[in-house]
Amino acid sequence: MTIKDAPEEWEIRATQTPFVGNKTSVRTDDVVMPDGTVVGRDYQVHPGSVAVLALDADDRVLVLRQYRHPVRHKLWEIPAGLLDVPGENPLHAAQRELYEEAHVKAEDWRVLTDVYTTPGGCDEAVRIFLARDLSEAEGERFAVEEEEADMVLDRVPVEDLVRGVLAGELHNNCLVVGVLSLVAARGGDGLDALRPALAPWPARPFEA
Repeated sequence: MTIKDAPEEWEIRATQTPFVGNKTSVRTDDVVMPDGTVVGRDYQVHPGSVAVLALDADDRVLVLRQYRHPVRHKLWEIPAGLLDVPGENPLHAAQRELYEEAHVKAEDWRVLTDVYTTPGGCDEAVRIFLARDLSEAEGERFAVEEEEADMVLDRVPVEDLVRGVLAGELHNNCLVVGVLSLVAARGGDGLDALRPALAPWPARPFEA
């Protein structure tokens, strides 16, 4: 058996959207199970996201600390944001988020990994990029507001982040997946063997 995720869609007898928010919504589908029974499934409909593991020349990752109200925590994270426009090029979105949240640009971009964050209850797909050859962005800094106004930026050695993840001290999904994927890639074929920045992304198709 090939260990590879495969697309599949079971029959939906009925669907409704009981809640529509600013960026996401909640959908209820009546899905036909393999034994013929029909079961209701509620899930969040999400536009998709991008995240950036920005690695500097001193082997430090650019991280930020931000308040996340649903979990009542200030979490250390890597820059990330929503795909605001359907079909938006994820690389362009990632470059925008790195600029807006850290005022940084990068010359070398690669796809680190693609994940579904919580596939049991949400259809969010995230593409995590590796960004290298960092430098300060030109122009004025992006004006921050709301939770981002309290955001703290730092650069932390990769080994310190790995320790924090394994110690249960760091919990943000994109940071955890990104840092451990970075270490795994280094131990495998190397970072230069990662997929190109414009590699296809079936979960959120886009035009290059």
